[in-house]
Amino acid sequence: MLKLTHSLLYFKFFIGLLAFLFCGSLQAQKTKGKLFIIGGGHRSDALMTQLVTLADLGKKDYVVVLPMSTEEPDSAYIYFKKQFEKLTPNPIVMLNFDNTTAFNKVLNDSLQNAKLIFISGGDQSRFMNVVKNTPTFTAIHHAYKNGSTIAGTSAGAAVMCEHMITGNQKLESKYTETFNNIRYDNLETTIGLGLVKNVIIDQHFLKRSRYNRLLSALIEFPTHIGIGIDESTALIVRNKEIEIVGESEVIVVKKPKGITRFKKENLVSIKSLEMAVYHEGQKFKIK
Repeated sequence: MLKLTHSLLYFKFFIGLLAFLFCGSLQAQKTKGKLFIIGGGHRSDALMTQLVTLADLGKKDYVVVLPMSTEEPDSAYIYFKKQFEKLTPNPIVMLNFDNTTAFNKVLNDSLQNAKLIFISGGDQSRFMNVVKNTPTFTAIHHAYKNGSTIAGTSAGAAVMCEHMITGNQKLESKYTETFNNIRYDNLETTIGLGLVKNVIIDQHFLKRSRYNRLLSALIEFPTHIGIGIDESTALIVRNKEIEIVGESEVIVVKKPKGITRFKKENLVSIKSLEMAVYHEGQKFKIK
């Protein structure tokens, strides 16, 4: 009986230790960084002040601008610096990586140690073609996990996702700012940075009426949450909680049910889904 009692105590201790280690592991996996995801358009001083506050820059911290999305990197950097230097005295530098410098250890160390990283607008595919499968990709992730704030606007918003909208349609040869209808196997996606999981982000959302594009994404990824961010508006992402800031609204669609696909022109129907509209100060959670 005494041996059985001792065995039971050891068993409880062992289970408790496993639970402690498991919880500790989950805590360790929690990232320390934040995301500031802007839907494009005009960036007011008020909006960018919120980014400065979120980044919590110390005296020795610096800001890195990544302009690889745009064909005019110098202009993107100058525009950002001109506004941002009014809001903070911290140094603002540009790291315009290419297919060679993306493997430069010194430059990637500088990127990894930046307290705030800003990704410009332009073409999200152009950005990912530079950083995908490189130390630059890894440096961004390390910075984020270690407490840096990663911000981006327009294309810089799209790259935050694991599955990134390119803007192209598989069934149309010509690019359009929005989709004319909702069809399955029409949305082109590729690998993004994956800083936010189980989410598809679209930008310039209300301004360019991109409902069809976001619903097309939900057809392809029905377990994901579709988030459409309007211009001059941003998401603040702290792990699994999202807060809205800025002048306009954010549309969230999720949980599509009764999806039926038709062979005729790849059309689709959705019996029901959840949709919400959020504005500044409101919050919601993601998976």
